[in-house]
Amino acid sequence: MTSSASTATPTKHAFDRRVEKVVSPKSDINALILDYLTLGGYPNSAAKFSKEANLPHQQDISSMQAREEIRNYIHNGDIQTAIESLNELDPEILDEDKALHFSLLRLQLVELIRSSTAPGADISAALQFATTQLGPRAPTNSKFIEEMEKTMALFFYPKEDLDPHLATLLDPALRREAADSVNKAILDRQFQRQETAIHQLVRMRAWVEAKARDKGCNLPERLDIGLKGEDTENQDLQGSSTDDSHDPMITT
Repeated sequence: MTSSASTATPTKHAFDRRVEKVVSPKSDINALILDYLTLGGYPNSAAKFSKEANLPHQQDISSMQAREEIRNYIHNGDIQTAIESLNELDPEILDEDKALHFSLLRLQLVELIRSSTAPGADISAALQFATTQLGPRAPTNSKFIEEMEKTMALFFYPKEDLDPHLATLLDPALRREAADSVNKAILDRQFQRQETAIHQLVRMRAWVEAKARDKGCNLPERLDIGLKGEDTENQDLQGSSTDDSHDPMITT
């Protein structure tokens, strides 16, 4: 006698079946997309999408273009021009946000080190910048001192032999993090929301799921939200899902 394994299709959880029946209005999806493009500072895409979706602009295009320009400078490693453009847009931002100013200067030092640590390269410009720009500011904050010491360590180790915690300084993610912080700072000064509605929605979803599980509701063991790199991105989008409160989602 031969035995055969069961080929029956696994039964879907009742919750999954209910989710499949939910249809989100296209207008709501379009509003979320436009909100993301607007707050993220993508003027051309926002203008084109608002026209195609027949939605009004959520923000002045020139303001979005200024944020996009500064973001591109940072992504390209041109931190000096980014700082100058930011000061032209709003001279008080960096004066009032010392942490943001220091993080940009530290990134500028990283870029100088990146270009001056090749064999035979002159490191004097990077050392001079560290001495005159970061040195006087570092003692005002213990975190600044820690960040400066970590950055200065790049002078002493070859790029290929860096410890993981130092290698992160040369990762493009540091530029993206700085650009995001600058974008949020500009939005805050313009009395705009700093967080996109889609981020708010995901955090709200995580909060609701945590509350439902606390109350013993019948849910699948894992509820994915359909993002690539689910674990990492969920943490970034959700933040703390154990908080007892959440902000209302706003798209206008």
